[in-house]
Amino acid sequence: MEPSAGIQMRDVLASSATAIAVILITLVIVEFFAYTSKTYKERYIKETAVELDDVLLQMPPGRILDLSLALAALAAFLGVSALAFWSDVFSWPKAAFIALLLGTGGFMAPRLYLKHRKAARLHKFNEQLEDALMAMSSALKAGFSINQALESVAQENRRPISVEFRLLVQEIRLGVPLETALRNMEDRMQSEDLELVSTAIITARQTGGELTVIFQRLAAVIRERSRIQGKIRSLTAQGKLQAYIVGAMPFMLMIAMNYVQPDMMSVFFNSLFGILAIVGICILVGIGFFAIRKITTIDV
Repeated sequence: MEPSAGIQMRDVLASSATAIAVILITLVIVEFFAYTSKTYKERYIKETAVELDDVLLQMPPGRILDLSLALAALAAFLGVSALAFWSDVFSWPKAAFIALLLGTGGFMAPRLYLKHRKAARLHKFNEQLEDALMAMSSALKAGFSINQALESVAQENRRPISVEFRLLVQEIRLGVPLETALRNMEDRMQSEDLELVSTAIITARQTGGELTVIFQRLAAVIRERSRIQGKIRSLTAQGKLQAYIVGAMPFMLMIAMNYVQPDMMSVFFNSLFGILAIVGICILVGIGFFAIRKITTIDV
């Protein structure tokens, strides 16, 4: 065999081995991303289903994922389009960074909205719980049973507490024990005040305590707790405002520098080092923001 033929055969074998290795690595990477995306999708749909049940929205959880992906794609497209239309110098690193930033925000928007709806609903429920306790105490004094007292709250047109008590009454009518129905209500609302009420009702039914007095005391405790929480919110308002100011300051400074020295900032935005620096700044600002919020959040 001639030396040239041996060299060609060796090159063919090396190329074939390299191609096979690249194909196998690609298959492993694709399989890894497919498994990761499938796992994340299942967890996302499961968590979204719980959040939809918490705010009583009749929507399939998969639609929230589709909406998140659509908003992410739309936000990224509009961001890159605006950059291409308004910017004098278009660069792909800058466009990729803007698309990634806006796409991430668009993807997180539906879940953040659901969390906001859940928090607002829980806050309103806790505010209405005090009046509901006084109404149940008055009903018990009038000779009603505990089930009838619960029905009196469910019949009121006060959302969201009337909706939750209506679900509670429906479970009791279907044969679910009162203790189990109260625990289910706790799981739905995740309210510490409701947990106190539920524990008090269950304990009183087991030990024979007087529920009228217990409801009045619980209403007083919830009222005092709300007063203390309002005072804490007023005392920590300055710290929370500082968190927003400190978090926005680097970005406001970036916008000001881009207006004062556009040439210098253009080089910064259009370089890989500048993009990585902005990503690092966003991460550090986020850590500082959540650290300040954690310090100023006091549980009562």
